[in-house]
Amino acid sequence: MNYFQSHIGEIAALLVSFTWTGSALFFEKAGKQIGSLQVNIIRLFLAVFFLGFTTLITRGMFFPMDATAYNWFWLAISGVVGFFIGDLMLFKSYSVIGSRTASLIMSLHPMMTAIIGWFFLNEVLSTRSIAAILISLTGIIIVIFNRNMKLNIPFKGFVLAFLAALGQAVGLILSKKGIGDYDPMAATQIRAIFGFVCFALFITVLGRWGKVKSAVQNREGMKAVSIGTVFGPFVGVSLSLFAVQHTQTGIASTLMALVPILIIFPSSLMFKEKITTRQVVGAVISFIGVSLFFTR
Repeated sequence: MNYFQSHIGEIAALLVSFTWTGSALFFEKAGKQIGSLQVNIIRLFLAVFFLGFTTLITRGMFFPMDATAYNWFWLAISGVVGFFIGDLMLFKSYSVIGSRTASLIMSLHPMMTAIIGWFFLNEVLSTRSIAAILISLTGIIIVIFNRNMKLNIPFKGFVLAFLAALGQAVGLILSKKGIGDYDPMAATQIRAIFGFVCFALFITVLGRWGKVKSAVQNREGMKAVSIGTVFGPFVGVSLSLFAVQHTQTGIASTLMALVPILIIFPSSLMFKEKITTRQVVGAVISFIGVSLFFTR
């Protein structure tokens, strides 16, 4: 029991990888059916209500009215950076290079997070943790690049996914700064509210509300969005905030970055994508890196 409690942050972060794997697959499917912009605003709308009903049961309030001005300020900025800017880039990259390749590029965010955490949160990583991050990233890089260390994907897709990784890293740092000891689900709801508001304004400027209405009427698209929302901004993001409360952001983000590895097999089933030897080798190396976090 003591071992479980001492690694609760790492365990939560590892669970995030599984939930985000599901969200990536279903959001890619939904994006192909109703469009990435529509997926973004619908899933955040659903997330606000899913989280609200949950906190109504667990905390007795639908909206986080007990959050301090400090919580609201930093979590709001985190929502704008992570849920709006970062996810806008990510979901667009899904339509350009697919969720599996986008997730691979997104795996760069642990290093970004660790560096930003070092500068802004004074988090000092141990030698073992740094080694674990480097080993995990090595495994992921093996999967991303070919033998000549070249990307066989559109550069536009790479840039979009890279910006998404940066958005996730900055959003995670801002979340940790703003959450303190506050409830993770309520904190996630604050982030989702501001992400939703940004998308609503963006869609208004673009004049896309007609497409949102059509998307809501697409039964298969809404089913995929709903499942992706449960895996992603509802359970996954809440777990990610819980994780950064109980471990360093660099460690948490590395464990969360296993999505590219975990997504290989289900993606091959859902989208008929071939599994290569390099992907299997990369997966093994990444899990070796992850194991170092559990052997302090």
